[in-house]
Amino acid sequence: MFLCIALLAGDRALSREERRRRRRATAKYRSAHASRERVRVVAFNVAFAELRKLLPTLPPDKKLSKIEILRLAVCYISYLNHVLDV
Repeated sequence: MFLCIALLAGDRALSREERRRRRRATAKYRSAHASRERVRVVAFNVAFAELRKLLPTLPPDKKLSKIEILRLAVCYISYLNHVLDV
């Protein structure tokens, strides 16, 4: 309990310069986070593109949304399981 109070009191005692440094660090963190998120989204989209290549559609180059790709993948997996069971 006393440690929490000491930590809270310590935060209030920060100088103006220390608060500025913390804000700058936060901006750096946000920038780094945005970069990581962009990399994640690119990887996510590449994975969808790879999955899309494995699914049969007519016409073969038909543009599908992500939800359509997932639904078609589920149906195709069910179909392949059925083929294996027969």
